[in-house]
Amino acid sequence: MNSGQITFIGHASFRLTLPDERVILIDPWLANNPACPAGEKTQPRCDYIALTHGHSDHTEDVPALVQQHSPKVVTNIDFAVVLESACPGGQYCGMNLGGTQVIDDIKFTMTRAFHSSGYATKDGLAYAGMPGGFVIEAPGLATLYHAGDTDVFSDMSLIDELYAPKIIMLPIGDHFTMGPKGAAMAAKYFDPAAIIPMHYGTFPALTGTVDAFKQHLGPDLATRVVAMNPGDTVGWTAGGTGG
Repeated sequence: MNSGQITFIGHASFRLTLPDERVILIDPWLANNPACPAGEKTQPRCDYIALTHGHSDHTEDVPALVQQHSPKVVTNIDFAVVLESACPGGQYCGMNLGGTQVIDDIKFTMTRAFHSSGYATKDGLAYAGMPGGFVIEAPGLATLYHAGDTDVFSDMSLIDELYAPKIIMLPIGDHFTMGPKGAAMAAKYFDPAAIIPMHYGTFPALTGTVDAFKQHLGPDLATRVVAMNPGDTVGWTAGGTGG
């Protein structure tokens, strides 16, 4: 492949396939995810996992993926320590908000998110560190920003100033994250080539819709929305999506 691929697995889960076929999973929720297509419930390859926070709808399949593929798992340092105990044998790459790790040739930067975080263990709920988002930079491909579960916040403008992501993934579902109106305000802090809505429609409580999101965006940014159904794949190019 001369370009990469972005596959929406459902909810906030994505598979990023690099041109050399290495795979990054973001917040993988597979087996019990009602939005995940049957063909995506198992993943034949996983080289890296990026975890924004500890909630089960973002992490439930991590133990199985670690056991099967031994990926490098990138997350905040506190959650990495919890996972080392809960899922021994994994390659955990802890970091913190504002920091960047270069793992092989991929840059992972953790950004702020306004949410909560906890991880269910056999001994109860464990502190899973500060929730976050990720800016991911891979050679020859557009910089990508996955906001994680979050409300809108004005410092998103600093994320754009620092990293200028051309692909942004924003939750729009409401109830547990910002809804369409807040997500539209968040999008306006960036100058993206592609805006991918996520974290909506999985449960009845997540009432935000793509149509409402587009209405709040206005005509210019609305044309940049790449609405993906679970299982859909788009090209990941130097300029954004397509190809």
